[in-house]
Amino acid sequence: MPLFGNTFSPKKTPPRKSASLSSLHTLDRSTREIELGLEYGPPVMNIGGQSWKFEDGQWITESGGNASSRELQRLKKRNVQLEEENNLLKLKIEILLDMLTETTVEYHLMEKEVEDIKTQHRRKK
Repeated sequence: MPLFGNTFSPKKTPPRKSASLSSLHTLDRSTREIELGLEYGPPVMNIGGQSWKFEDGQWITESGGNASSRELQRLKKRNVQLEEENNLLKLKIEILLDMLTETTVEYHLMEKEVEDIKTQHRRKK
C-alpha cells in the first residue's frame, strides 16, 4: 500500500452514446441504396459525340456510336502494321548508325596512317 495513496487513478469514462440516431442502419442494403442513391454504375464519358463506358478494365463504346466493329478491326490492324513498320525503321536506323561509326573509325585510322607515312617520308629527306 502506497504511503500517500494511489497517485494514478484515472476517472472512469462515461458510456458511449448510440452511434447513430437515425433509423437508416436498420434498413437492408437495397433499400438504403434506393433511398440514398448509392447505386453509381460504371463511369461513362462522351467524346466527340460518342459515348464510352468503362467495363471490365476497358473503355467500350455504347450503342449509337460512329465507329463500327469492322472499322475498329481495320484500325487495330493498321495500328499493328504501323508498329511493325516503326520497329523496322528503328532497326534500320541502328544499323545505319553502326555502319557510320565503323566507317568513321576506319577513316580516322586511315588518316592517322597517312600522317604517319608523311612524317616518316619527311624524316628520310
